[in-house]
Amino acid sequence: MNRRAAILALISAALFGVSTPAAKALLGTIHPILLAGLLYLGAGLGVAILRRLRAGIFRAGATEAKLTRTDLPWLAGAIVAGGVIGPLLLMVGLVRTEASAASLLLAFEGAATVLLAWFIFREHFNRRIALGMLCLVAGAAVLSWTGQPTFAMLSGPLAILGACAAWGLDNNLTRKVSLADPLQIVEIKGLAAAPINIAIGLWAGGTIPGVDVIAAAGLVGFLSYGVSLVLFVLALRDLGAARTSAYFSTAPFLGAVAAVVTLGEALTAQLGVAGLLMAFGVWLHLTERHEHEHVHLPMAHAHAHVHDEHHRHAHAPGDPPGEPHTHWHEHDRLTHRHPHTPDMHHTHEH
Repeated sequence: MNRRAAILALISAALFGVSTPAAKALLGTIHPILLAGLLYLGAGLGVAILRRLRAGIFRAGATEAKLTRTDLPWLAGAIVAGGVIGPLLLMVGLVRTEASAASLLLAFEGAATVLLAWFIFREHFNRRIALGMLCLVAGAAVLSWTGQPTFAMLSGPLAILGACAAWGLDNNLTRKVSLADPLQIVEIKGLAAAPINIAIGLWAGGTIPGVDVIAAAGLVGFLSYGVSLVLFVLALRDLGAARTSAYFSTAPFLGAVAAVVTLGEALTAQLGVAGLLMAFGVWLHLTERHEHEHVHLPMAHAHAHVHDEHHRHAHAPGDPPGEPHTHWHEHDRLTHRHPHTPDMHHTHEH
């Protein structure tokens, strides 16, 4: 099991989770969709600055591959699904659904990501991983339960489930480009999604808030959306969309814990049950061991790498020295056996 990638996914979830109490403090003064746009704007601008500081100070940009033309359709699909369709469907759903039902339904974004990863994008899973994901989704559902939800109109709940499916598709499409520079990916996604969500928020009746609120939303967006998504993309490389999303499903619990600590909210039995379910689900995933003989088919691509057993290739005179480094390289057909997860080099059939 790739523990480093799992830790990155959990840190990503923690950063996103703490945005919930921060957003609660801002929601009294701003429309929720408009707030989402400002959060995306903070993420895009903050990561854009960070990316340029990295290149200028650390000169580390060469260790990450830039997006290529073949990546653009996947990234464009992710932006349209997650930055346009998802917010629009959520807006339609929220005005037709009670808050308790909406909160419960939104807990199923992780399930949508996993189902798409397993049955559409063909990521491998087994009973242990399926049970772990079930525990994580159950924990999120328990945490979001605020009473007996009513579904007087099906159009609202269906729209929210559609939004969850759109964000699930976003996660799976982003995995397709995860070998590229995560800062570049997040910069483009943030700056593309921000104006769309801001426009939707204004169309829905929101008004531009004061400079102090914009600044606060931008800072929260940079940390809880921008940095969080960078870590999420790094985890996608090594774990695949389903397992990364499973860890990310702990975000509501971590956000609730942050609210208890920072806002003085009550520590409830509901939070305890959700925590136990999620802890068991995370343990099942962390202790997974998947090993069998498998075949790597020939492929060629560019990404940051070291010369491990999967990267035994010759170098051209112009290839960069040192490790990790990035250059175009070819993988020959390889058959071997070792523990692995469905990372970008292990997408084989089972």
